[in-house]
Amino acid sequence: MKLPVRLQGGRIATPLGELTALVDEAGRLTRLAFPEEVQSHRWRVEADAIHWNQPAVRPVAAQIDAYFAGRRRDFDLDLAPAGTDFQQSVWRALQQIPHGTILTYGQFAAQLGFPKAARAIGAANGANPISLIIPCHRLIGSSGSLVNYAGGLAVKRGLLTWEGALPAGT
Repeated sequence: MKLPVRLQGGRIATPLGELTALVDEAGRLTRLAFPEEVQSHRWRVEADAIHWNQPAVRPVAAQIDAYFAGRRRDFDLDLAPAGTDFQQSVWRALQQIPHGTILTYGQFAAQLGFPKAARAIGAANGANPISLIIPCHRLIGSSGSLVNYAGGLAVKRGLLTWEGALPAGT
């Protein structure tokens, strides 16, 4: 996926690892990733396309800091994730899953009106370029297991524990 050339980036410290944030010229968040995701093949951003500018990501950092301080459960940021129409619809729906709530991929697919599309939903969830803010960590496997998190299962476990939603036995 080709990203706009003029991105500004910064790093945000969290209890679960450093997040890398990228915002576009309008200040909209385009990417947010934990270290394991940044190191993966999914993070295709050319280093020379990023102007490292910590002040540009301050609004994102402030809301993430408030989340981890327990003062914020939802985020109010202007987002600009790049993806297909289907992915965009899944990502919008993910943002409607309340803090502290988990769903299986199948339950989520059924809620969206596509009960037989759990795999397609899972693929769109896995392509989410804005971790944490678009809460893809709130989807779990049908057995209640933690599966498929680009930031790593330890981070997913940490986020669900933080939100008081970690399934028993995981």
